[in-house]
Order: sequence, then C-alpha cells, then structure tokens
Amino acid sequence: MVDVVGQYKKIKKEIDEAALRVIESGQYILGKEVSEFESEIARYLDVKYAVGCSSGTDALMVAMMALGIGRGDEVVTTPFTFAATTETIVLLGAKPVYVDIDPATYNLNPSKIEAAITKNTKAIIPVHLYGQSADMDPLMQAANRHGIPIIEDMCQAIGADYKGKKVGGIGTMGCISFFPSKNLGAFGDAGMIVTNDAMLAEKLRMIVVHGSRVRYKHEIIGVNSRLDTLQAALLRVKLQYLDRWINARRLAAAEYNRLFKDSGVVVPFEASDGKHVFHQYTIRLKNRDRVSQALSDKKIPYGIYYPVPLHLQEAYNAVGKSKGTFPAAEKASDEVISLPMHTELDEEQQKFIVKSVIEAIKI
Repeated sequence: MVDVVGQYKKIKKEIDEAALRVIESGQYILGKEVSEFESEIARYLDVKYAVGCSSGTDALMVAMMALGIGRGDEVVTTPFTFAATTETIVLLGAKPVYVDIDPATYNLNPSKIEAAITKNTKAIIPVHLYGQSADMDPLMQAANRHGIPIIEDMCQAIGADYKGKKVGGIGTMGCISFFPSKNLGAFGDAGMIVTNDAMLAEKLRMIVVHGSRVRYKHEIIGVNSRLDTLQAALLRVKLQYLDRWINARRLAAAEYNRLFKDSGVVVPFEASDGKHVFHQYTIRLKNRDRVSQALSDKKIPYGIYYPVPLHLQEAYNAVGKSKGTFPAAEKASDEVISLPMHTELDEEQQKFIVKSVIEAIKI
C-alpha cells in the first residue's frame, strides 16, 4: 500500500545524517530538534502553536484533556473512522455521539450536526478522512452558536486545504499523526497538536510532560507523551518534501481517475473548494469481496478503511446504536476499498491495478 523503503532510499543521505546528528548529540528527549520541528509545522500550517506528542492517538486524547473533557461529557464525531477517534473519548470517560457521514466525501455530514448537540456536548471532532477536509464552515457555525470547541482530526490530512486554508488551523485544535504510512510519516510513532490559542498551547505542553512546567512540579494531571527527538529530526527532513509528495499523490489519483473512466467504479469525490491530499485512494464497489479476492490472487495490496463502523464495534456497544442507525456509514463500510497510493507509484503499476479491478467486476 505504501512504499516507505523506496521513499527512504531517495532521501537516504539526509535522513541518515539527521539520525546520526541526534545520536551523537546525546540529547534524546525533547531539545532543539523537537522545538525546531514544532516551529516548522506551525509555519507550514499557518498556526501560532504546535506541540509534539508521541502519536496521533495521544494527540486526540491530550487535546480533549486540555479542554477538561471527562465523565458525563459528550463528544460529537463520526462513526466512520479509525478507532482512535472514539477510543480516546471513551478512555476519558466521555460518551461518543455519532453523526452519519456525507456519502460522497465520507466525512461528517454537517446537515445532521445540530440534532446531535446537547447541553452535555463539550467538543465536536470532525475527521478529514482519506486526506480530504470535512465541510468546515457549517460545522464551525454550529459550534460557534453553541460555544463548543472543534478538534480537527487531521491524522490523515496534513497539507489538505479547505477554501484556501490548511486544515488544522480552522477549529480550536488540530491533531496530527506521523505514523509511518501517513503522507508525512515518521520512522515509528509520532504526533502533534496545533492551535492558535496561547493558553491551550501552554496547557498542551504541560500535559505531554506529566502535567509539568518545571521538572518535579506537577500542576495538572498529565501523561508521558513527548515527541521523540529522533523522530522530530527525521520528520524535519521529510517535511521539506511534503508538498512535492502531495503533488505526486494528486497526479497518481488523477491517473487512477482517468484509467477508471467509464468503468462503473465510483472514484473518490473531490470537493471543488478544497485540496485533497489522497492519503488513501478509495473507490466504491458493489462486489468488493470478488475484487479483493482478485487483488489478493495477483498479490496487489489493498485496504478496507473501515470494514465495521464504530457504533457497531464490540468495544463501543455502550453507545447503544444498532445496525441501521447510520446508513451512509454502514453502506460505505460494505463498499469501500483503497488501492495502493504513494509517491513511488508508476504508470505501469497503476494500469495493472486498474485492469485487475475492472476485470474482477466484470466476472
């Protein structure tokens, strides 16, 4: 699905030099590499503050901790996303309140948001799924009417635009994952929270180091979620290439679209007021099982993101939502399949992948 080794080989000298620089410095926890990377991400996303943490999952949890979200609170989000979005809500003792998705973009449907808001709603978490921004204007309008903060789950969407503005700086906070398969991927786990709020930034910075401003003085409840110095140094190298890699992904997506033209395959929708960064290239099929088997037979990687929506997951049965509650999310879970998408794809590979899909749907 992602050729992380092929990508590394193209920038091997710079990556190796950055790694050696950290190892030789002896400074493995926080320090200059982390603060420099935070500053560079803040500039890239046009936000005031960026706080590194240990993963995208922790970014979501720390963001909610900074807002004081806990037992008895409700957080509105999507049932069609990776488990971490809901997992972190539940870990803090809060309740996920789901809203169905827009079947075209797979993102939170803004027209359904108002009905989900109650006096207990303490945050809204839209997910910019597959690399495309959620429709933020109506979400922000609803949030502002009720005085509710928005946490953007941009774990799959660093570099994506919404109406000319990069995601992450639109809501109250944005949460980033640098998992190795992401568009900007580390060599292990890493994450970040971004915000324009100075007080929140200070609180976030405390939470990720055990609730401390000063060592051994703990002012608030925190966790150990520091961004690793080595990962920060390596990500600083890769950040310089991110826009180039995004353009390569967009070109690959355009080529997939061209090859699938008139095939009957539903290709990804891209909103005209945004810039999709194609973390995944996800199509829809009525006969997904047949296609996935054909791809497996030809040793073509694929992914199903996500086969079971979160409201139907065993771990989250407590939310009390049965099958049929969120039909758009459930239908997407039955039909979506993601094809290889990375910066090392070439035209022949794409032709082979598309030909294999089309042959399978015609059987």
